[in-house]
Amino acid sequence: MAANMTDTSRVLIFDTTLRDGEQSPGATMTHAEKLEIATLLDDMGVDVIEAGFPIASEGDFAAVSEIAKNSKNSVICGLSRANFKDIDRCWEAVKHAAKPRIHTFIGTSPSHREITKLTQEEMIERIHETVTHARNLCEDVQWSAMDAIRTERDYLARVVECAIKAGATTINIPDTVGYTLPEESAEIIRELVERVPGADQVIFATHCHNDLGMATANSLAAVNAGARQIECTINGLGERAGNTALEEVVMAMRVRRDLMPYATQIDTTKIMNLSRRVAQVSGFPVQFNKAIVGKNAFLHESGIHQDGVLKNVETFEIMRPSDIGITDSNIAMGKHSGRAALRSKLKDLGYELADNQLQDVFVRFKALADRKKEVYDEDIIALMTDSAANTGEDQLQVKKLRVICGTGGQEAALTMSVGGEEISATCEGDGPVDACFNAVKEIFPHGARLKLYQVQAVTDGTDAQATVSVRLEEDGRIVTGSAADTDTILASVKAYVGALNRLIVRRTKTAPDADMKTVSFKE
Repeated sequence: MAANMTDTSRVLIFDTTLRDGEQSPGATMTHAEKLEIATLLDDMGVDVIEAGFPIASEGDFAAVSEIAKNSKNSVICGLSRANFKDIDRCWEAVKHAAKPRIHTFIGTSPSHREITKLTQEEMIERIHETVTHARNLCEDVQWSAMDAIRTERDYLARVVECAIKAGATTINIPDTVGYTLPEESAEIIRELVERVPGADQVIFATHCHNDLGMATANSLAAVNAGARQIECTINGLGERAGNTALEEVVMAMRVRRDLMPYATQIDTTKIMNLSRRVAQVSGFPVQFNKAIVGKNAFLHESGIHQDGVLKNVETFEIMRPSDIGITDSNIAMGKHSGRAALRSKLKDLGYELADNQLQDVFVRFKALADRKKEVYDEDIIALMTDSAANTGEDQLQVKKLRVICGTGGQEAALTMSVGGEEISATCEGDGPVDACFNAVKEIFPHGARLKLYQVQAVTDGTDAQATVSVRLEEDGRIVTGSAADTDTILASVKAYVGALNRLIVRRTKTAPDADMKTVSFKE
């Protein structure tokens, strides 16, 4: 990616779902899931994919490295702290890409300087040394002033100038804690563009968090002020309240080109498929009233709204469902539907499956169709969610479940496969779900605490599937699991076991020392 863009109307989309998004408590993705999401992002037209934090773990390094090797269109970026060891490790991972990028950062606000024990001058020196080192390895270097919004304006201008002189090609101004307002976001970008020498030779980026619910507004304000790269995630996934949502900024610029005459190269018809897939692999369901991709985003219950939409769709809709890849053919399928019909339906919903994957889903579909009179789009989406969360490769698998409940007591008899060995247990509990969870603990002892248990009906009727979400916490690690079934108790057990499978994966991951207290910049 060239450092200076001749087309000032183009806004680059930098997706950090696989890095900042995965830092959401409980959103750990497997290696295969990361590769799949990266491929979907690449196909959708994302300019830059931040694939991970290579030094964080061997798993992160392997994922970034393989994504770099497989990328076709996108710049592949890795994150590194301001020290030589991080930067070298990052380069080893991204160098395989046709278009690699090193992204290095350091906290510049007073509170962050206090944490790192660096004076203003010492930090300037570190920025110069580390950005220079990164640029000697890679032509495309992004530098971020972590907590830039709360950094003194004069000092922020100094560190940005230092990074530019050292060779940074993209300067990122993050609102790390979601503190800023749109007017301030624009003002900071505008001031840096106008006063920093060399600012016209680099791309300014905006990276906003949603703690005050203004990430999208702050990002768009920064673009209006001169930023030409938006850092975002699918579904707004991210730490705390999340990051700027890719689908929101992309569609806002598309719908309101009269006020924001900017273009991206995103194929918006692929947004919905990516949204659903990220929700599946992360275990973070999309809220119903989420802008653009929420279940209710194109539903109208008010009589006045319904009448208006029927007469003229533009009355109450500012975009079409097809713009983001939603089909309007919610035709029910049943037990007589074949593989070809299922494949066609899945394609309409944005799922492209290989033959072996289709066979697995078809078996589940037939089992579901035997229990439901009609299977609708929502049922198939829930089926795909369950297929993604509960696979034959998981260490823990539910094999058999029998539950007795009622006024006479609650008892669950459960058989699970643990690393290939079948183990059974029978337990009582305060209700059928509690009895089942006690049986899981009996079979696979663990210290994780249940933080969330949530049940949601997919469609109407007593034969409706239930989607169950479970969140567990163990020693600061937070994981989620989800499952769908017409049997709510079975779905609950599968979700609980799914969360435990993610916990097993999470236990193998090690996070870097984020505050850098003990990290020398030349390590």
